[in-house]
Amino acid sequence: MRLPSSRSRPSRRSILKSAVAASVAPWLIPARLLGEEKPSNKTTVGVIGVGAQGHNDMRNFLSQDDVRVTAICDVNKQNIDRAKKRIAEVYGKPDVKTYTDFRELNANPDIDAVLMALPVHWHSVPSIDAILNGKHIFHEKPMAMSFQEARRVREAVSKKGVVFQFGTQQRSDLRFRWACELALNGRLGKLKEIQVAVPSGHKSPLFPQQSTPDWVDWDRWVGPAPMTPFHEQKLRRGIHENISNFSLGMISCWGIHHLDIAQWGNGIDETGPTSIEGTGVFPEQGSCDAILKWKARFEFAKAAPITFVSHGMGLRHGVRFIGETSWVHVSRGRISAPDGNKLLKDPLTKCGKMPIRLPVSNNHTRNFVDAIKNKTRAICDIGPSVRGDMLCQLALIAIKQKRKLQWDPKVERFVNDKAADAMLQPRHFRGDWKLPEIK
Repeated sequence: MRLPSSRSRPSRRSILKSAVAASVAPWLIPARLLGEEKPSNKTTVGVIGVGAQGHNDMRNFLSQDDVRVTAICDVNKQNIDRAKKRIAEVYGKPDVKTYTDFRELNANPDIDAVLMALPVHWHSVPSIDAILNGKHIFHEKPMAMSFQEARRVREAVSKKGVVFQFGTQQRSDLRFRWACELALNGRLGKLKEIQVAVPSGHKSPLFPQQSTPDWVDWDRWVGPAPMTPFHEQKLRRGIHENISNFSLGMISCWGIHHLDIAQWGNGIDETGPTSIEGTGVFPEQGSCDAILKWKARFEFAKAAPITFVSHGMGLRHGVRFIGETSWVHVSRGRISAPDGNKLLKDPLTKCGKMPIRLPVSNNHTRNFVDAIKNKTRAICDIGPSVRGDMLCQLALIAIKQKRKLQWDPKVERFVNDKAADAMLQPRHFRGDWKLPEIK
């Protein structure tokens, strides 16, 4: 069916109630972080990373009448020029400050919020720095290259009390919310399994070294990652997201989108799995060396198991909630159920009409801005974001360890497994780069 776009472990029911309550309960934020003392009533936004994803996200902010994009940062001059052109088209002139060092943008006291949309290997350090400077943060997915980095982002958000929005835009889509509410309200019968399928990884040739052009600072682009020879193809999102120096691969970059929805509809935003196992295939040659194909399974103490695969592993793209009496399948642009969508045509199963109702957002960017203005939490706040991203990380660790792993969701560690625990830690950062300390 196609629609317009749009601490002791608690019980499952209490998890659902607390998730709904958190979406509407006031969340006190200092006035200085909300721009209330500024002469302008607009929320000022700085954008760190104006490449493919950052440019698209920035356009969403530019479309908000009560938002002003006042600064952009990138080490790629072509990205900067393109972003300035777009800003000029909207504001009438390229009235924006430009930076090549994110720390200078984050230190600007006139900026209320930051959109961080850099390549994955750069996700944790600039975001933590922005948060510690008191900025609200729209943090593009995935969270980071390691679980410990994601936890450090969470610690910074908790310390500073800023609004956090994760770039899992599907929570702002009626179709996905509808599928989750059907599952949570028992309209499918007791959930037996959730199936998640996302695009597989990419192969590539081995890119030879090229001379670095003068329009990009390659050393700064590589940043904390291991140094690798320049090739212009590596600047492309579809390439660097499949190179292990810069990303965990599609298991993370695409996986987080649908695993986030599986988590939402499974009522596990406040917990995690108890065991993980999986198998995978990696490229044997070429510059793209991140995982190609995989099949993983998560088991939970009080929720349905999740099967998570890449394309080509026998499951249809999207998220399928399978209950004892029915199922619903959802993907971008489509939601379907058996018997000619009979379940979806029932007035009693319409989204927002069932007893358990999830938070409502029809625009991810607008939801973030409204959370800043209204002192509330965004629809994909830091807690569920870290736990959803964690599923991607745990799947990859289990695949690399080639064995079933036991996980303690309360302390967020593997059970008596030092080898697996070591893979939760950040890799060595190159040069002087390091994770900011939370003081």
